[in-house]
Amino acid sequence: MKMKKRGLCLLLVVAMVMTMFTGCAGKSDKAQDEKISIRFYAWDRSMFKEFTPWLEEKFPDIEFTFVQSYNTMDYYKDLMARGEEMPDIITCRRFSLNDAAALAPYLMDLSQTEVAGTFYTSYLNMNKENGGEIRWLPMCAEVDSTMANKDLFDKHNIPIPTNYSEFVAAIDAFEAVGIKGYQTDWYYDYSCLETMQGCAIPELMSLEGTQWRRDYESETEEDPVGLDDTVWTKVFEKYEQFLKDVRCEPGDEEFQFTAVMQPYLNGETAMIRNTAALADQITIETGPNSVILPYFGETAEDNWLLTYPMCQLAVSKNVEEDEAKWQAIQEILLAIFSEEGQTHVAAGTSVLSYNKEVNIAASPSLQYVQDCIDRNHLYMRLASTEIFGISQDVGHKMITGEYDAKAAYKEFNRQLTNYVDPDAEEILFTQEKEYSNDFGEHGSEAASSMMNTLRAAFDDEIAVGYSPVASTSIYKGTYTLQQAKWVLTARNAIYRGEYTGEEVRRFMEWMVNVKEDGANPIRHRNLMPVTSGLEYTVTEPEKGQFHLEGITVNGKPLDDNATYSMLLVGADVFMEHEQFCGCPMPEDLKAKREVYLISDFSSQECMQEALEKTRQFLEPTEYVTILKSK
Repeated sequence: MKMKKRGLCLLLVVAMVMTMFTGCAGKSDKAQDEKISIRFYAWDRSMFKEFTPWLEEKFPDIEFTFVQSYNTMDYYKDLMARGEEMPDIITCRRFSLNDAAALAPYLMDLSQTEVAGTFYTSYLNMNKENGGEIRWLPMCAEVDSTMANKDLFDKHNIPIPTNYSEFVAAIDAFEAVGIKGYQTDWYYDYSCLETMQGCAIPELMSLEGTQWRRDYESETEEDPVGLDDTVWTKVFEKYEQFLKDVRCEPGDEEFQFTAVMQPYLNGETAMIRNTAALADQITIETGPNSVILPYFGETAEDNWLLTYPMCQLAVSKNVEEDEAKWQAIQEILLAIFSEEGQTHVAAGTSVLSYNKEVNIAASPSLQYVQDCIDRNHLYMRLASTEIFGISQDVGHKMITGEYDAKAAYKEFNRQLTNYVDPDAEEILFTQEKEYSNDFGEHGSEAASSMMNTLRAAFDDEIAVGYSPVASTSIYKGTYTLQQAKWVLTARNAIYRGEYTGEEVRRFMEWMVNVKEDGANPIRHRNLMPVTSGLEYTVTEPEKGQFHLEGITVNGKPLDDNATYSMLLVGADVFMEHEQFCGCPMPEDLKAKREVYLISDFSSQECMQEALEKTRQFLEPTEYVTILKSK
């Protein structure tokens, strides 16, 4: 029995009953002027680049609330298990039907919608349940295959390979002149998963392979599905040969991104596993001229590209109860999956489309795989949580020589049919009070509670969170470490230092005020700075545009000449990059603040250390007041 699913079904049943009788944080109500309100959970802040502003412009009569969530089905399962109502639209990148099965009761069947008819059937079938339901729609595809330094191929007069034997010959030719033929960042689970599947796509896409995948994706807790003995024995045989052919050695399993990328950029490695998006970026920004090659088969007709959707999208079943909202969301879905919509989702990233009428021009890096694109040889990786983890464990042991193909197959199958979640954790603490992440009259209670907790734990006078910092409400009940980390959005930097009141004021002006060139650091109220120990007031001259009016510290006016210890949590890229808010931090403030960076200490680790001290998310405070414009 798969341990990852134990207890979840009971929790979800309880949650379903609870939501029938209780109001929960995150419920969608009619906004001002009776606009339709839609809560949209984005798997990553990258969706806040071009996509969310485009949606607002495209649908001015919709009141959107965008929340940065997490790239895992477990995040949404936890929300449901705690009794929260499913957001109207949700997205997730790491996806499999296997992982998503427990969410099915909460999601709409989109199989008969107009937008479903825009997809190539073969790709949509990957998301089809046994009863024919389709609850998840795949966004445009990122290409993740072999990236090659074309300059090196040209310099050494080595032909670009067109099949597997030529790929091996190219590796041998580079090795003969002292250049590593192929390397990748084997350390990561995705590298192990993608190379393992990538080297055997013809087998995985065979009738037997697709049937096994359907069986696996529709498994139940009572009837887990292991590896078959036809397709997967061949997968491991081919992977064993692949590791030998690319000259993988013990110790390579420790290679991380930078250790692989730098030799590639220096011309010391000819080929690595990576994405078309990175190939284009390298070619444009730094060189060398980089192109994407497929995962090679015996002949060019057997070549495939490994792809994965930028995210998968689903709609809450509760939407069915509101006809106006459902009609609006159908229009939104058609817009999202149009050529224009997917272009804004990609935001300059090189992608391909799974939709029939969408023609996104292939980027220059894909010139050598156009035949794969034309034949729709786009393999969508199998990416369940358990297969990620098992691929890493077994793949590393194949690299070190501990497992051959037979032993790897046996161990992979054993773990798959007796999966124990390595992230299953003991209870960290029990939360006594709950706080909603909805933006209220004085901000988000959950975000305030989180920042108060961080400030108290590190004994700073002021704490400020900028960019999206809170991902979910805070609930009463037990918390594991992972559940506690989900309250804080991922990939934030941490800074701690001494600032004058005048510098604090300028920081707040940078975070709030619309700039002279029109750049706006706040488009939505739930993106306002979240402060602790500091209170501020703003006016809103125009909807979504704010101006800082006043600041107090613990109720007293900010003293420009005083010195305050301040904790800063946030993502500069969100504030500064032109594709996001386009608001660069004043140079003198940034130069000083860089001295205060807590390196090798992520915001997630900061949250963990704080909660180990406080053993509780602390009471929220009223940190922001929006005044009526004069």
